[in-house]
Amino acid sequence: QVHLVESGGGSVQAGGSLRLSCAVSEYIADKTCMGWFRESTGKEREGVASIDSDGDSSYASSVKGRFTISKDNAKNTVYLQMSSLKAEDTAMYYCAATPLLLGIGNWDLGVNYDYWGQGTQVTVSS
Repeated sequence: QVHLVESGGGSVQAGGSLRLSCAVSEYIADKTCMGWFRESTGKEREGVASIDSDGDSSYASSVKGRFTISKDNAKNTVYLQMSSLKAEDTAMYYCAATPLLLGIGNWDLGVNYDYWGQGTQVTVSS
């Protein structure tokens, strides 16, 4: 069983930055595709970003240019650097993992991920 633990959420003013971390219980270097998703009241779960075993990343259009996903294989940790935050970025952010190699068209589908963290809340005030 793969365990994921998110951290780094909090409250920030619009225009500010946060870095989310996702600690993974297993070796992630070459086995998984990792993703970040978010859920907010009244909205469907949205895929935010993903990074595959080769380090290739994908982003939702709503965050492209503002968010950066990265991973540290030595620490088994995935990060989401969020900059120029907007009020509409307010959500619970979840880290997810899958052994599948995902790409354009399916990286942002939650059903493709087998393992999920408990989430970390991000609140952006305008």
